[in-house]
Amino acid sequence: MRASASGLSLVLAGLALVTLPWWSGDLYQLHLVSLIGAYWVLVAGLNLVVGFAGQLSIGHVGLLAVGAYGFAVLAGTLGLDPLLVLPLCGALGGAAGLLLGLPSLRLPGFYFAMATMAFALIVTELSLAWGGLTGGGTGLSVPGFPAPFHTPWGQYWLILAIGAAVTAMTWGIARRMWGRALIAVRDSEVAAASVGINVFRVKLTVFVFSGVTAGIGGALFAALQTYITPDTFVFEIGLFFFVCIIIGGRGSILGPLIGTAVLTALPELVAPLAKLGTFFYGLTLLVVVLLVPEGIGRLVEVLAARLKGEPHRSHEVRPDLARLRRALGAAPADAGQPAEAPALAREALP
Repeated sequence: MRASASGLSLVLAGLALVTLPWWSGDLYQLHLVSLIGAYWVLVAGLNLVVGFAGQLSIGHVGLLAVGAYGFAVLAGTLGLDPLLVLPLCGALGGAAGLLLGLPSLRLPGFYFAMATMAFALIVTELSLAWGGLTGGGTGLSVPGFPAPFHTPWGQYWLILAIGAAVTAMTWGIARRMWGRALIAVRDSEVAAASVGINVFRVKLTVFVFSGVTAGIGGALFAALQTYITPDTFVFEIGLFFFVCIIIGGRGSILGPLIGTAVLTALPELVAPLAKLGTFFYGLTLLVVVLLVPEGIGRLVEVLAARLKGEPHRSHEVRPDLARLRRALGAAPADAGQPAEAPALAREALP
């Protein structure tokens, strides 16, 4: 019964997303949801790196820029089919992730984060220096997708389909042996290596996968923007992706998705106070860290369990005192222990 209710909820959510262009009635809202989907394609892969493997990558905006400029050059300047360019952008992002991950993933957490930040800054400087290819500070115009994805509705459905596919892939990775290996690496690299996990290969593989999703997300993002410049890919966007995962909760798929949607829509909710956008991001992060340290995803799980009438399962393991009393009372006295010891032990128990 509970499984059928969960399945019904997923079906209703899927129908709501598929039919959004008909009942929203606002092209800007449709664009906003499409932007959330493009961001989520990147965050879904980054979530495996940060939330599951525990690697502090704050420079994925560089990989986003690689995918965006790759799409603008291949589909716009060279005139290739945009639908064919999408997987090519994923390959470009994966190759960039491989080149970044090979030397930097051997560094400890803080230094790895600095390496990813440096990569993002290097990509920005290269986009300015290679004016003949990237347009320099002027930027590039980005073409749209061909029919049936040439309209805002068609583009939304394309992003929705890609987002659903990436979500299914990350869900499958997280729920199988790869996900357990990533969590083991996150909790203790020494313990993971002691049970036969190749720590570097696991981290590199998942980082390259996040580069592929970042490349595809960058292509979708560029098509939504229709025009990109180096100023489009500021470092704050990389922090935005990282905060989406922290707010959503580590080791969760649903939580970072909710975090991405909330933080992307937040500037629209506080539009009259646009100058304080960074303040509201920081305030949201502070409130979630203080009140829900396990993230929004964990809060949603607890609320869903209460609505279903399931008991709250605490992570704390408590001793079974009643069973311990019975064991002490049934234990026979031997030569090394007086018979009254069980009684004394029972009196000492709370």
